[in-house]
Amino acid sequence: MSFDGIEILLVDDSSADVELTLRALRQDALTKRIHIARDGEEALNFIYCREPFRERVAEPLPQLILLDLKMPKVDGLSVLRTLKEDPRTRAIPVIIFTSSKEEKDVAKSYELGVNSYIQKPVDFVQFRETIGTLGLYWLIFNQAPPRQPPKAITEKTG
Repeated sequence: MSFDGIEILLVDDSSADVELTLRALRQDALTKRIHIARDGEEALNFIYCREPFRERVAEPLPQLILLDLKMPKVDGLSVLRTLKEDPRTRAIPVIIFTSSKEEKDVAKSYELGVNSYIQKPVDFVQFRETIGTLGLYWLIFNQAPPRQPPKAITEKTG
C-alpha cells in the first residue's frame, strides 16, 4: 500500500534521526513525499514559501509535521507557536518527536497546541516501530483536516 500523495515535513537537525525516520516511513510505504528541514527557520521558510523556497507551490500544505525541539536558529517550540497561531496552518497535525523528556517541554508543547508529544526511542527497533505506528495513525487512520482551497499562503510575510 502506497500513499504517494501524502506529504510530511520532517524538521530535525540530527542527520542520524532523519535517516532513521526516512527509512521507517519508506519501509512501511506510508509516503514518498517527505520534505526535510534541518532547523526551525528552514521549516517556516518552507511552509510560508520564503527564501529559498519562494518558488515552491504553497498548496497543498503538509498533512503531518514531525518536529524536533532542540534545534539551531529557531527551536521547535517557536515553530509550533507560529504554526498554531496562524489560521492557515493551525489544523496541520504537529507531532513533537524529540529526545527531550523534560516536563517543561511537554507542558509547553501542549500549551501551544501540539497534537502529540513523543520521546524518541534510543533502540533502533523501537524507533522504527514508533515511526511506523505514528505514520499509520496520523496518515491512514486519522481523519485529516480538509485541504484548503489554493490561495497563496505567501500572503503572510512574517
